[in-house]
Amino acid sequence: MKKNNRSHILMWLLLCTCWFSCSKKGASGGEEPPPPPNTCVYLGVDTCQQQPKTIVTVNLNEVKQTIHSFGASDCWTAKYIGKWNDVQKKNQIADLLFSTDTLQDGSPKGIGLTLWRFNIGGGSFEQGTSSNIADEWRREECFLNADGSYDWTKQAGQQWFLQAAKQRGIKYTVGFSLTPPVHMSRNGKAYNSSGGIVMNLQDGKMDAYADFMAEVTKHFQFDYLSPVNEPQWTWGQATSAGQEGTQATNAELAALVKALSPKLAATSSKVVIGEAAQWDFLTGRNNDGRGDQINQFFTPASANYIGNLPAVEKAISAHSYFTTCPDDNMINVRKQVVAKINQVDASLPVWQTEFGILGDICGKYNGYPRNTSIDYGLYVAKVLHHDLAITNVTSWHWWLAISPYNYSDALVYINDPAGQMNVNNCKQDGIVLDSKQLWSFGNYARFIRPGMKRITANVQGITDAVTAANTLMISAYKDETSKKLVVVVVNPEAKDKILELKGENSSLNLTGNAVAVYTTDFAYNLKRTANALNNIVVPARSVVTLAGTIQ
Repeated sequence: MKKNNRSHILMWLLLCTCWFSCSKKGASGGEEPPPPPNTCVYLGVDTCQQQPKTIVTVNLNEVKQTIHSFGASDCWTAKYIGKWNDVQKKNQIADLLFSTDTLQDGSPKGIGLTLWRFNIGGGSFEQGTSSNIADEWRREECFLNADGSYDWTKQAGQQWFLQAAKQRGIKYTVGFSLTPPVHMSRNGKAYNSSGGIVMNLQDGKMDAYADFMAEVTKHFQFDYLSPVNEPQWTWGQATSAGQEGTQATNAELAALVKALSPKLAATSSKVVIGEAAQWDFLTGRNNDGRGDQINQFFTPASANYIGNLPAVEKAISAHSYFTTCPDDNMINVRKQVVAKINQVDASLPVWQTEFGILGDICGKYNGYPRNTSIDYGLYVAKVLHHDLAITNVTSWHWWLAISPYNYSDALVYINDPAGQMNVNNCKQDGIVLDSKQLWSFGNYARFIRPGMKRITANVQGITDAVTAANTLMISAYKDETSKKLVVVVVNPEAKDKILELKGENSSLNLTGNAVAVYTTDFAYNLKRTANALNNIVVPARSVVTLAGTIQ
């Protein structure tokens, strides 16, 4: 029912007054003022019809990569939070991460992750302060005792979240190792203090380390095992370290995979290799034997070739850190990965297996202090878009699923019971908070399900990736069995966009000639509405998912 013009004016004045006098308290503790009121989206009046439309054309027949999964890790924090007595709060966290249920209005209850990463600890937790890892949240227990026996009651908090993920239908699980068990390491620690590049593993212990990881993988029936994480970085100094970790050369990685392969051959588990610290370690930077990993691991002539081994997933993985700005660099680095893949093996899938907001990113974003606003949600969506639409990743993983820290690299945050950011007061209880990082990730993870295929999407007036990165980023996906179509739109500009969705050389022919619209912006988290195909409203500074069924 239309309102008269006087009602329009009164409502506009009311919202404008709210803009100048009101603000929204964000989970980061800072004041986050909303943008000026938007007549198209928030008033529901006819001015949308007066704005120019942008034509978005999807080609159902031009297929790119097949999507495997979207995931996150339990690292560090789950060991305490998973042991909270308050099961309701733990279930709240699990629902935010894994649930595919919907609320009464049709909006998602959670982001429906399809992969969960379980950190296989190295034993620094049992060492306590003698581990030289000052922060006890960053120490981990080890299932393997020094006498060779296993204690499967350890890492109980992480085991709780692993079961919670499975109960909510998670499709894939990955066990990942940062370090050999401390009783196998060169220095008796869970980090390498040598300053060299070799793995922190005693001579002759490669097979024993492989036995340990294979045993844990079999016990928990992980679908995948990632044996080394970010082997290019130096982890710790002589008397201190921030976390568990070890360096490793490509030759050591290949030897470890060759030891693991026969131990997992009789299972359904597979080793997935790489976890390179940055994308460019896949394509170059091989002067110390830890780079050029696509060529090293998947060229048959290489001494480190592992592409033909049983129980090894044919995929290469890396992390998106430190390669996301400026825009032209972000795009060029990812194009170089694609070029190297095409040179070595065009059928090789690429996984992005760790990302979070870390350090100073071109002066625009920073890990510290914690920021959970839509600014950071839009940045997450921007990285996701480029990894999916340029690097052609098939699996994309976030780093910390849960965090009590005053930092911006988590999806779900925990404050202490008094509502403060006090890490040590969160061990037994706390307040659960969401973030725009979570929900913007959900615009992808909740709707682009395993087995869906990315298809091409072209935007009227945008012919290059740098322009798109600052105006309108769009990617599209289809499920060939269920006939579902998903289009994710990232609008970083402070103005609405009105889209018309079309098919290449034909009408799109969706059921009802409409799409369900799920909006994440300063006010909403995957809020469900609906729009006709020829009048899709994308709010200013938002991430929007369009979902429909092809007839």
